[in-house]
Amino acid sequence: MTDRYAVFGNPISHSKSPQIHAMFAKETGQTLSYEAILAPLDGFGEAVTTFMATGGRGANVTVPFKEQAFALSDELSDDARIAGAVNTLIKLPDGRLRGDNTDGIGLVADLIRHGVELNAKRVLLVGAGGAARGALLPLIRAGARLTISNRTLSKAEALAALCPEANIEVVEGNNIRSPFDVIINSTSASLNGDLPALNASAIDNQTVCYDMMYGANATVFNEWARSLGAKDCIDGLGMLVGQAAESFYLWRKVRPNTAPVLQTLRQSLISGV
Repeated sequence: MTDRYAVFGNPISHSKSPQIHAMFAKETGQTLSYEAILAPLDGFGEAVTTFMATGGRGANVTVPFKEQAFALSDELSDDARIAGAVNTLIKLPDGRLRGDNTDGIGLVADLIRHGVELNAKRVLLVGAGGAARGALLPLIRAGARLTISNRTLSKAEALAALCPEANIEVVEGNNIRSPFDVIINSTSASLNGDLPALNASAIDNQTVCYDMMYGANATVFNEWARSLGAKDCIDGLGMLVGQAAESFYLWRKVRPNTAPVLQTLRQSLISGV
């Protein structure tokens, strides 16, 4: 029986995961199937259980089920535990489910791919929601000197408290008076054409800006950062491919080459396909 994998979400028709993993499988010579499954809003656990009982070896999980996947997991990676959410489920040999979160690993991998140094660098993480939580531990492991800013300061403080040993600073974005080496926008503001609360003083000509959102054109945040003279502005398409590559590795123990997949997706975005 062919090993089955899937992505669960609601909605799910927009997901690029089947295309990404099909390219990974072809490139690495792996025989598997990967499908998109629309899970009922009140039936995620049952859908996953049925899938795993019929040849499923693992799954990706997207909105709005990442917290439910966290609760469904029999064991958790450190990344998933800190994130409070699971985007990758792995069926263990004894049938139990291990939950992991590869989003932050995908982010760090994409930054490294762009030649961005993180170790001992001042990194500002903008936002304190689920995307920020997923990025927290991988950024700490990469050696970043983290600062978190958020519209609601208490949420930033709660996020920093998850890793007290990392000595994470917390600031209000509008109160920043000096530039950072790297700024990561984890908020979804760009989807609405908005900017996060952030003083322009955070950016100078040595700052690399990264927006987790992506599209055919530059995001609002990256356009703003570029207008302020930022050294580089990167969108989140590479993070999407990077987190998928880490999931693939966790399932198959083979690490795919992300470059051709990223190139294909970028061209699709540009051409509107």
